[in-house]
Amino acid sequence: MKKQTTMRQKAFLFLMILGVISLLSDFTHEGARSIYGPFLGAIGASAFLVSFTAGLGEFIGQALRILTGIIADKTKKYWFMMIIGYAINLLVIPLLAFVDASIWQVAIILILIERVGKAIRAPAKSALTSFTSPHLGAGKAFAIQEALDQLGAFLGPLFVFLVLSLRTGSQISGYQLAFGLLGIFAVLTLVVLVMAKVKYPHPDEFETKTLVKGFKGNKSFVWYLIAISFLAFGFIDYPVIGYHLSTAVPIEVEYIPLLYSFAMGIDAISALFFGHMYDKIGVKALMISTFVSLLFAPVFFLVPGLVGIIVGVFLWGIGMGAQESILKAVVSGIVSKDKRATAYGIFNSVFGLSWFLGSMMIGYLYQVQMVYVIAFSVITQAISILLLVYFNRIHPFQKEVLS
Repeated sequence: MKKQTTMRQKAFLFLMILGVISLLSDFTHEGARSIYGPFLGAIGASAFLVSFTAGLGEFIGQALRILTGIIADKTKKYWFMMIIGYAINLLVIPLLAFVDASIWQVAIILILIERVGKAIRAPAKSALTSFTSPHLGAGKAFAIQEALDQLGAFLGPLFVFLVLSLRTGSQISGYQLAFGLLGIFAVLTLVVLVMAKVKYPHPDEFETKTLVKGFKGNKSFVWYLIAISFLAFGFIDYPVIGYHLSTAVPIEVEYIPLLYSFAMGIDAISALFFGHMYDKIGVKALMISTFVSLLFAPVFFLVPGLVGIIVGVFLWGIGMGAQESILKAVVSGIVSKDKRATAYGIFNSVFGLSWFLGSMMIGYLYQVQMVYVIAFSVITQAISILLLVYFNRIHPFQKEVLS
C-alpha cells in the first residue's frame, strides 16, 4: 500500500511538471493563436484564406502525428520528440513579429510550421500523460493536464490583450510586439522541458499493467474514430470566430484575444469537470459536452449583441475543454500501452483531417450565408452524438480500478 501511495505521488508530481510545460507553451502559442485571425485580416488575407489556413494548420498538425506517433512508439524517445517538437512549435512565433503586409504569405507559412512542431511532440506528450492513468485515473490525468494547459491558454491571450491595449503605434505593430514578447515564454518552456527530462528519464515505467488490445480487430477504436470525425467536422475554429468579430461585429479588436482568454478559462474548468465525470460514467460525459457545444453556433451567430457573443464563446469553451480531456482519455482505455503513441497519432490525424475539411466547408459557407454555417455545425455534431451512443454500446464503460 505504501509503495502504491509513493508511485501515485510520483505520478502526480510528474503530471504536474508536464502541466507546467503545457501552461507555458499554451501561454505562447494560444496567445498567438488568439490574434491569428485579425492579424491575417489586417495584413491582407480574406475570410476564406483565414479559415483555410486554420484548417490546413490543424490538418498538418494532426496528419503528421501518424508518423510521429509510430516513431515515438518504435524508438521510445519520448523526450527527444517533445524537445524537437516544442522548439519548432514555439520558436516560430516571435518570427511573426517581422511580418507585415508586404510579405503576408510568410505569416501563413510560419503559422503552418508552428502546427508541424505540435505534430512532432503531441503523440509523445499524450503517451506520457497516459502512463500516469493507472495511478490517477485516465479522466483525471488528462483533465489535470488540460486544466494547466488551459490556464496558460487563458493567460496568454490576456497578456496579448494587455499588449494591444497599451500599444502606441499601428494595429499591425501591436500584433508584432505581442508576437515578439511571447518569445520569452517560448524559451522558458524549453528550459522547464529539459529539466523534466533530467528528473524523469523513463516516464513509461509508471504504467506496469499490460492491456491486450492493440489495433487488430479493435472495432471500438474504429467506431470511436468515426464518431470524433463528425465532431471535428462541425466544430468552428477560433480564427473564424475572431475574423467574424473583427469584420461583422462592432467590437474593438483588442477585445478579441480577451474573449479567447475567457473561452480558455471556461475550457480549463470544463476539462476538470468532464474529466472527473468521464471516470464516473465514461463516454456519456462526451455526449453531454458535445450537446452543450452544439448550441454554440446558433447562439453566437443568431443571438444579437454582447449576450450572444459571451454566451456563445462560453459554450465554445465548454466544448474545447471536454474535447481536450475526454477524447484522449478514451483512447488510453481502448489501446494498449505499447501502441498508444501510434494510436494517438492515428486519432489526431483523423481528427485533424476532419477539422481541415470542416474548416474549408465552414469558410465557404460563411461567404455564402450564415444560416448554412449554423446548420452544418449543428447537424454534424448531432451525428457525432448518435455515433458515440453506438460506440458506448459496443464498448461499455468499466469503471477503472486505480493501482
